[in-house]
Amino acid sequence: MPRRAALLVFALALLPLAACGGVNSALHRAARPESPHERYARSLRDAGLDATALGRDWLAAAERSLTTATPVALPFREAGYFAESEPRAVAYRVRARRGQRIVAATDAQGYPAARVFVDVFEPPRDSATPPVRLTSADSADGGVVRVAFEAGRDGDYVVRVQPELLRGVRYLVTLEATASLAFPVDGRDGRAVRSYFGAVRDGGRRAHQGIDIFAPRGTPVRAAAGGVANVGENELGGRVVWVWDPEHDRSLYYAHLDSQAVRTGQVVRTGDTLGWVGNTGNARTTAPHLHFGIYARGEGPVDPYPFVYRPRAEPPAIAADTGRLGTWRRVEGRRRLSLYAAPAEQAAGLTALRELEPRTVMRVEGAAGRYYRVRLPDGTDGYVAASGTSAADTPVERTRPARSAAVRDRPSPVAATLDSVEAGRPVPVLGRFGAYLFVRTPAGRTGWLAAD
Repeated sequence: MPRRAALLVFALALLPLAACGGVNSALHRAARPESPHERYARSLRDAGLDATALGRDWLAAAERSLTTATPVALPFREAGYFAESEPRAVAYRVRARRGQRIVAATDAQGYPAARVFVDVFEPPRDSATPPVRLTSADSADGGVVRVAFEAGRDGDYVVRVQPELLRGVRYLVTLEATASLAFPVDGRDGRAVRSYFGAVRDGGRRAHQGIDIFAPRGTPVRAAAGGVANVGENELGGRVVWVWDPEHDRSLYYAHLDSQAVRTGQVVRTGDTLGWVGNTGNARTTAPHLHFGIYARGEGPVDPYPFVYRPRAEPPAIAADTGRLGTWRRVEGRRRLSLYAAPAEQAAGLTALRELEPRTVMRVEGAAGRYYRVRLPDGTDGYVAASGTSAADTPVERTRPARSAAVRDRPSPVAATLDSVEAGRPVPVLGRFGAYLFVRTPAGRTGWLAAD
């Protein structure tokens, strides 16, 4: 291990001590408690590791990932790899409906001792405000990191995944959307909904303020969330039950009941029977159903469908070879290969970021569906079709430098020199990037040689 890395390992071992003492008291007074990621970042600073290149890169990667998050459609699954020597973070931008429950699970596969941080943010609405952290967790106790949150609005959310410093990790991340409330009609699901929020009623004089869930008369109506019941009867809803949900400052409305099973002031729990499906009130001429509504304090009715709908779709299987994670690949054949900001099968009509020339070399850092998430030698990230790549481990040609030349660790004239090659000596070429060839030296090292 290089001396710098060894010193960092020693300093990292002292982080628990740094985290226990010398903490700025203002942090303790903050209204929002620190997340595991924030505590770890503070420990890096307290130990002086933010002054090292690796420490700075780790902190910068965390911030940068929030503005470069990959847009993905739910459900989504990706296998990935973090190299020990290069501090990285990955982030995914997902779109959710208000009331949906978003679940992010990350499994540090085969690395039970690895500490991985998962954080969820609401992106800033302008450049002057920072992102808002909604929830977070880490794998301090090993196993799968799982975070979940209820979307408070329609819009985008960012899920960030980052391992601790100097930790190489293979991982599997799964992102899914589900219901935040229990379905309110026993034995039914979203397929039983036949009338939706906002539908025109009474010839356009009013809009439907809930959803109608059809079921046979007498089917139990269940509490979608716990709270305090208020039982009544009115002209529109017939026999109704309101349940005040104090945790979320909202009321859940159950109408057209054939009869009620609770009393006013009764505390109910999720799944308790509130009554039975009927068609009382203004539903006397329709088939039995439950009218279900949600009313937020100070706002009025909101669409309840995303709160109770559970998608049946599974995350797409990973067809790309995950055994290639962390390896170098090149564009196969003589045709260009499109580089996308997200797996193209996730976003129909996605415009390519650029076209990669044949034999262009890239490092595989993730696999989703039929695509690899790759990093180009200039640091550009994106996704390419896995079928358009091949292993960059066999020569595609040979070159004979006209003069002795340096083989560098990056395709740049200022990159560090790894080795050198003699003038006129044949050197196997494994691929290329721009004006540089990816070669294997006589000593067996791979690196970058400026093309003649």
